[in-house]
Amino acid sequence: MTPGTRIGVYEITGSLGAGGMGEVYRATDTTLGRHVAIKVLPDAFAHDADRLARFEREAKTLAALNHPYIAHVYGFERSAATQALVMELVEGPTIADLLVRRAGPADEVRRAGPPGPAGLPLDESLHIATQIAEALEAAHEQGIVHRDLKPANIKVRPDGTVKVLDFGLAKLVDVGRDFSPVGHAGPKDQAYALSQAATITTPALMTGAGMILGTAAYMSPEQAKGRPADRRSDLWSFGCVLYEMLTGSRPFVGEDVADTLAAVLRGEPDWSALPSSTPAHIRQLLRLCLERDPKKRLQSAGDARLRLTEEAHAGPEPVTPPVALHSDPRRARVWQTAATACAVVAVGLGVYTLWQPVPVDLPETRTEIVTASTPDPNSFAISPDGRQVVFVASADGAPQLWLRSLASTGAVPLPGTENATYPLWAPDGRAIAFFADSKLKRLDLGGGQPQVLHDVVGMRGAAWGADGVLLLAQGTSGPLLRMPASGGAAVPATSLQAGQNNHRFPVFLPDGRRFLFYALGSEGTAGLHMGSVDSSDVVRLTAADSAGAYLPGGWVAWVQQGVLLARQLNSAGDALTGEPVRIADTLSYDSTTFAPVLSVAANGTAIYRAGVVSDRALRRYDRQGKDVGAFGSPGPAINPRLSPDGSRVAVFQTIQGNSDVWVLDDVRAVRVTADGASEQFPVWSPDGGRLAFRSNKQGVFDLFVKSATGVGGETLLFASTQDKSPVDWSRDNRYLTFVSNDPKTGWDLWVLPLDGRAPFAVRQTPFDERGGVFSPDRRWLSLHSNYSGRYEVYVRPAPLEGATASRPAPEWQISVNGGWNSKWREDGRALYFQGLDGQLMEVPLTIAGSEVRPGTPVPLFRPRLYGANDVNLGRNWDVTRDGRFLINTTSDVVSPLVVIQNWQPPAAR
Repeated sequence: MTPGTRIGVYEITGSLGAGGMGEVYRATDTTLGRHVAIKVLPDAFAHDADRLARFEREAKTLAALNHPYIAHVYGFERSAATQALVMELVEGPTIADLLVRRAGPADEVRRAGPPGPAGLPLDESLHIATQIAEALEAAHEQGIVHRDLKPANIKVRPDGTVKVLDFGLAKLVDVGRDFSPVGHAGPKDQAYALSQAATITTPALMTGAGMILGTAAYMSPEQAKGRPADRRSDLWSFGCVLYEMLTGSRPFVGEDVADTLAAVLRGEPDWSALPSSTPAHIRQLLRLCLERDPKKRLQSAGDARLRLTEEAHAGPEPVTPPVALHSDPRRARVWQTAATACAVVAVGLGVYTLWQPVPVDLPETRTEIVTASTPDPNSFAISPDGRQVVFVASADGAPQLWLRSLASTGAVPLPGTENATYPLWAPDGRAIAFFADSKLKRLDLGGGQPQVLHDVVGMRGAAWGADGVLLLAQGTSGPLLRMPASGGAAVPATSLQAGQNNHRFPVFLPDGRRFLFYALGSEGTAGLHMGSVDSSDVVRLTAADSAGAYLPGGWVAWVQQGVLLARQLNSAGDALTGEPVRIADTLSYDSTTFAPVLSVAANGTAIYRAGVVSDRALRRYDRQGKDVGAFGSPGPAINPRLSPDGSRVAVFQTIQGNSDVWVLDDVRAVRVTADGASEQFPVWSPDGGRLAFRSNKQGVFDLFVKSATGVGGETLLFASTQDKSPVDWSRDNRYLTFVSNDPKTGWDLWVLPLDGRAPFAVRQTPFDERGGVFSPDRRWLSLHSNYSGRYEVYVRPAPLEGATASRPAPEWQISVNGGWNSKWREDGRALYFQGLDGQLMEVPLTIAGSEVRPGTPVPLFRPRLYGANDVNLGRNWDVTRDGRFLINTTSDVVSPLVVIQNWQPPAAR
């Protein structure tokens, strides 16, 4: 807000900084004439009416705190667009500022380094500590716990008076919210009790890793394990602050959050770093405050105050070697076990969390859980707390999401999630997003129907960040998109590099900023990459046959040649280092979409689907849906196209991350293309001698043609700056239809004359137009478009001689309740198409001069159709001239999910 902005009776005069708790401004009370601080709450918090009401009630309690060493809360202001706390304006540096100045030309990270002569003078440290203890004592008597005591939250005024800031606000973040797993009644799930976690509130800690370390370094062990915080938690943090004032360094340090929290749970402060002048009773006070067992810790701030003021003139204690607090081996084993708990670091208001497990030496365990059969084995996700899984399974023949607690033996279907795929959890575990019916939807587990967040042409994964951001893949072309998790406009989040044409399947790292994703592209550009929400730049990590997952300890996992591997990120986080280790050898993965095979909870628990690489096959069916036999051998063939004589089938297959065109018959398979580029979506010439297809050998997908025998070279048909896919070759050998992906208008339908003339657009609108199949007499063109809000099948005259997309043309809607992927019957008097649920339909057509009159769609049968809910996979079926169907089928997988707990690389086992 700019100077002069009014919030109630308060007028903004300047900015004081920003932090996780919101933006802070200097303001003037125009009624009383006093200066105040205004803390404006973040939108994600302030616009939750229920949470805001609880906040106001709790703020009244804080306003009752009247103590000279606590910054006062004056009131709560609300306007149409702003909610803000009005607080006492405290001038002067924080303790963090004093320590930085004392250290000289250094920054916040300096205090996490080796101990040095950067502490405050002993008398000054004890004077400040005594006031802090009095503030804690007064608040604890009112039942208020700070929960986020640290040097950056304590100011020292010019007269030496201490003011503790943000007292109790960590609790106000989510007071009263119940985080019990869905379907379970009872007490709040303390592992998710964000009200117990620390927050970031001051500019001193607003940079990268230092911000997170600055909070984690002062957490009590119980907070680091997600357990309730009480006044003893404040006393631990008080001990950390006092130690840092005396030594200039934090008592628990690490290179990252995991190392810092490991030190909190298992490490010991360097007691020898205390100045030699430190009195014995102060050393004893520090040891009591930093006792890990709360029962053995100092029990009250009043006791701390008394110990600080007693023996004020006692002499120094001789420096002695550090002594372990837990020398009993049995107690040591207890603390090693406790170190398996996850750290909850609440960022900002504590609404958003970052979790990082602490490395431990517990044995790895793997457990299989049985799920219902599924046509989509790679659509599953584990909840952030590792307690529940959501997966796709069949229910009465229709796939939908099912939810299961790992503590139970049964799963329940989630209504309204029919045809769902690729589910993902909200960071707080209270909602699930998923793709269905060409849309990204959100289902709140507390009740209600799914809400549409965004239209999606093709489903290639999404990631839900802790700061309310969704990363979304937009199909088979283009970069990742970024949008609010509540819905809204989507903007590019990544930039395609040369040779790439699609980014997909993002997954956030624990820092909430970086993310892994898979890039589809030419050899050397495809594979697993890393990006950041703070930049559009990306870095390639490795070639891969699947998207990736992040495991505790900085490990990145992906599939390579059918094996789930993992390697560690380097210290800079921009490359993989060391030899790969195997996680699993037998698992289900999809070599066509490159979907991830591993889902990892915030506490490190991971799941994957045991099974085979592919369960797909080409099979023949009659009009009634009777299976009359397989075609060729099983395998991951995509987009089958029957040759004009019906004896062969052109497909593309993706092997080890590379797609090539193949021609199959009942006996053999002939590889047509064999280079490092991806060749896809073959289309037969009318004589059956050649195949048109797309290839990204020049960067984007262009149109090529080659002999169907695989002999000889390839000829470029058409190149442009946009990705393209061929659709149909007219029987008179004069035209080829194709679709092209325009950044402004999406997928558009074009016609390429094969006599050398330039291609022309048939249908180019802000909506998607796909398909483009010629009728046998070449007079008509069938296509599908989402103009109406969902895909429907249309027929229009085939514009061939100099037509343009702007020329009006009649068009008839053929489908009734949605449809795509059409094919003309041999006599041209009917049209086959695929319903949005995979049902195959036939519509009789009456041709009357220049008019098409569609009849009532007739359902034929619903095959187990691979990619039935994915428009980007093309038409995975074809029809012979005598009316039989060739289907790219998939069978329901009956294979368990494997749960991995305490995963350790082989060297650590």
